[in-house]
Amino acid sequence: MTAVRIPFMLSILAAALQPTQLFATEADNWQQTAAGVSQMAHGGVGLIQTPTARMAPAGDLSINYTDNEEYRLWSVSIQLFDWMESTVRYTDVRTRLYSADPGFSGDQTLKDKGIDVKFRLLQESTYMPQVAVGFRDFGGTGFFESEFISLSKKWGDLDFHLGMGWGYLGNSGNVNNPFCQIKDSFCDRPSGFAGRGGKIDYDQFFKGPASLFGGIEYQTPWQPLRLKLEYEGNDYKNDRAGELPQDSNWNIGAVYRWGNFNFDVNYQRGNTLGFGVHYALNLHKVTQPKIHPAPRVVPEQLAQTEITDRDALPNALLKEAGFILHTAHMTDTEFVIYGQQMAYRDDEEAVERIGRILATEVPNNIKTYRIVNYAGNLPLVETVVDAERFIGAARYDALQTDVKSSYVRQQPESRTLGLTSLPDPRGFYTGLETFWVQSFGNPEAFYMYQGGIFANAGYRISNNFSINGTAKVTLLENFDKFNYKVDGQNTPLPRVRTYVREYVTSSTVSMENLFLQWQDEIAPNFFAQAYGGYLETMFGGVGGEMLYRPVDSNIAVGFDINYVRQRSYENDFDFFDYKTFTGHINVYWKPEFLPDTQLTFNIGQFLAKDKGVNVDFAKRFDSGIIVGAYAAITDVSSEEYGEGSFTKGFYLSIPFDVFSLRPSKGRGRLPWIPIARDGGQPLNRPSTLIDATEQRSPFYD
Repeated sequence: MTAVRIPFMLSILAAALQPTQLFATEADNWQQTAAGVSQMAHGGVGLIQTPTARMAPAGDLSINYTDNEEYRLWSVSIQLFDWMESTVRYTDVRTRLYSADPGFSGDQTLKDKGIDVKFRLLQESTYMPQVAVGFRDFGGTGFFESEFISLSKKWGDLDFHLGMGWGYLGNSGNVNNPFCQIKDSFCDRPSGFAGRGGKIDYDQFFKGPASLFGGIEYQTPWQPLRLKLEYEGNDYKNDRAGELPQDSNWNIGAVYRWGNFNFDVNYQRGNTLGFGVHYALNLHKVTQPKIHPAPRVVPEQLAQTEITDRDALPNALLKEAGFILHTAHMTDTEFVIYGQQMAYRDDEEAVERIGRILATEVPNNIKTYRIVNYAGNLPLVETVVDAERFIGAARYDALQTDVKSSYVRQQPESRTLGLTSLPDPRGFYTGLETFWVQSFGNPEAFYMYQGGIFANAGYRISNNFSINGTAKVTLLENFDKFNYKVDGQNTPLPRVRTYVREYVTSSTVSMENLFLQWQDEIAPNFFAQAYGGYLETMFGGVGGEMLYRPVDSNIAVGFDINYVRQRSYENDFDFFDYKTFTGHINVYWKPEFLPDTQLTFNIGQFLAKDKGVNVDFAKRFDSGIIVGAYAAITDVSSEEYGEGSFTKGFYLSIPFDVFSLRPSKGRGRLPWIPIARDGGQPLNRPSTLIDATEQRSPFYD
């Protein structure tokens, strides 16, 4: 089986190496525009330099590049919900060098990271404007840090915008700060940033000078073209690129739409020409046409009274439903199949395809189909299908049919599991996976990469025991550009992750892991595992985990505990002296008030012996693509942690199914971690029960 994977240890390299469619879809028809919303220079829906209250449709992702004389900006903006927009950005400051040391960064220009977020407070109605509040560059060094409140109101082909900004957007101070009238502490804005950067400076919000900004967008009769005029509140006297001349506060621009691309050109500050290219897609609507058999037709008359061809059923289940049949059992009224779903990640589609095959292959006296789904050695879900109701729905006997109402998913019953025994599980297995590591904003080069394959092999000793190993083979990279290996920043914390450059450049062929594993369901809804060996690139040891996870529950709870020692980067088998206990209580929650969202809390001790919690937020779109963010808050201070102040990151999890021509399962993960050091770092366990039991309550599948 070939797949794409980016493992956790390699994903933190992106940090450790560093010091569709955009149609507006509002509720009322009068509010819609043909050309839709567009991105501003810094990323996010707006005019040119100023944001508006407008939002893109939920699920929209826009990849942006904008350019002017002093700055080049790369950004990605995602509309997570219809009321929330988020943007991550790199800014290339052309007038400044990355550092004063040519041996460290050469002649590379300064790169700055930024994170923005905007929330809709009030949706536009006939008489009321749309209102939003936003925060720009709120979690970094704050070069462009701003807060704003913006209003937008549409009238025909014109869209009017008015806002008030603080920080970067309010530098000109063309209006009194209204909060200053309430409390004196809002009159002055603190300078600099808290900790070692990367922290949210709440004490700066809405403080200091304020400015009004605004503008107009005009949708021309020629639908691809949209014109913009804006008045901005920044005076550019304290810009990161230096003091910039500003001959006018008015900026003008035009946006031309071509397919999923937006091209814009603008004239800023009365003296500077800028342009941008933006590509948009909607994460809800990403699809790939599939080449696969049509669902089997269930005829009006089912005449079969026995199974005459024993090879027909397993072949049909594999080819038409992607189900590998391990064994089957039949009674007078029930037919039970035991196996593993390999192709269709949509459980409803998989069950319907299996049911249609059973309806046409097994005797017509069968009243109940039972489908027991396994993952490895674990029986995870038993789907009990009422054959008569299913056949009626599959044949469309009524005007409104619902296949899903004909079956239930449940904990596998002991009686069902005891009806038969599975084939002998002992034997070898192998596999290949590809990996790609990428890092942005490094001192040696802005973009660095490493790619290759993981060669996996294992031997299943019994139903519960197995030995597993993975070799990492690097095929291409530009990590030879590294000017230094060991991180030069000294902190009191043990170096559990900041030797990453040494690990990833030690050899083109290395042992990723080699471990013995035991795994079982020890009681209904309770799963357990134990493991020992070389667990990840940087650590080896022993550990165990338990997880309580009922079928289709919105919550799962478990814990893990591990005793580990740091592996040597000089060879694959030796260890350094550093050793520690690490473990967490793990809570996985899918809240009903945030549809298609999962929150994960890992509470305990991390690798550097710091204690705290890692919070992970994941949002799933209709296509199966997942966007996530996480942060680890521990008892390590900003000064002890170093640059970035605490561990945080973002990721995009993409199912292979959106690329393949045939139905498939599995997914790849693309991370972006602004700064990651030694605090808040978990052990990258080679197997986790939450992943092994995913079918119990699917979120990623």
